[in-house]
Amino acid sequence: MKKVFLSMAAVAFLFAACSDDSKEAIVEEQNIDMSDFYVYTDSNDDLASKENKGKGNSKFCYAMENLNRQLNQNPGLEKKMYDVEYHTRKFLAGKGKPPKGGGGSGGGSGDTDVDVLPIQDNLGIINIPVYIHIVYPDANSISTSQINSQMATLNADFRDINTNLLPSGTTFANDATDAGFSFSLAGTFRHNDSRSSWGTNDAIKSAYPPITPETHLNIWVCEIGGGILGYAQFPGGNSSTDGVVLGGNYFGNTSGAYGLGRTATHEVGHYFNLRHIWGDGRCNRDDFVADTPKSDRSNGGCPTFPTTHCKSADMTMNYMDYTYDSCMYMFTDGQRNRMRAIFAPGGARSSMIGS
Repeated sequence: MKKVFLSMAAVAFLFAACSDDSKEAIVEEQNIDMSDFYVYTDSNDDLASKENKGKGNSKFCYAMENLNRQLNQNPGLEKKMYDVEYHTRKFLAGKGKPPKGGGGSGGGSGDTDVDVLPIQDNLGIINIPVYIHIVYPDANSISTSQINSQMATLNADFRDINTNLLPSGTTFANDATDAGFSFSLAGTFRHNDSRSSWGTNDAIKSAYPPITPETHLNIWVCEIGGGILGYAQFPGGNSSTDGVVLGGNYFGNTSGAYGLGRTATHEVGHYFNLRHIWGDGRCNRDDFVADTPKSDRSNGGCPTFPTTHCKSADMTMNYMDYTYDSCMYMFTDGQRNRMRAIFAPGGARSSMIGS
């Protein structure tokens, strides 16, 4: 796995400057710890997902593999994502006191109930206008009611605090939060296209480009293939491929274990800069959120509580795990803070505010 540690290079660059302003910037850079940051992931090594593939009990998001591919194709993306993360940590440091490195702290001691307060960012409820592109041989096969049900799920999941649904005995109720996002349908575009499978290399976006991705979330609904439910692009990527791709069977209210529209919730979480809850690696990998416990694998199905890895109970009910839609209930305060940071002034998605 390729590891990225750019903070020393950044400091060296700043020392080359001679003005008083640059000296102040050096101090600022040194105060934002980026030593744990990485971009390439172990996503291909998630043994739990591999073992469960095809058994109907594990969700398959391709966002991290897609990120690895984009990093290989675009050498400049690494630095862009570093800058996005630096801005996020700087913003959070100015609004609160996250732990060193900005990462999770629940895994080592077994204490998973970490007190992280929502930041007061003065952004209010952030509305996200959405363009939906339906691409199927019969584009009307995805009904208007299915689209409306997906929009309703997004609005509920990013606003509700579903503590009443959490399993008995969990300590995570104090961490569940209203993330403060709403979603409005800006337009639906239906394209009759005979292609039977679009894959995960952004071919769907080349054929049907995103519309004003600087101000709108673009969602493509198509047959992806390969057992993939969906994938998303993280902040910092190319605007020509920005957005979320979802399989039609997992879009809105359909049927089956992933038929409640929460694949979209999960993928929009990536689009808002959230990593998978287990950090796509072993116990020493993190999702950069303080109040999510460390784990070394994804979880499928509807696990009982506690499901323990890395000396702590996994937050299996978090939207960024792989559990069944009916067993996903929450974002945490820390995830809320991280998502909202990219909409603050200077953030990677700040242009969407007021759109």
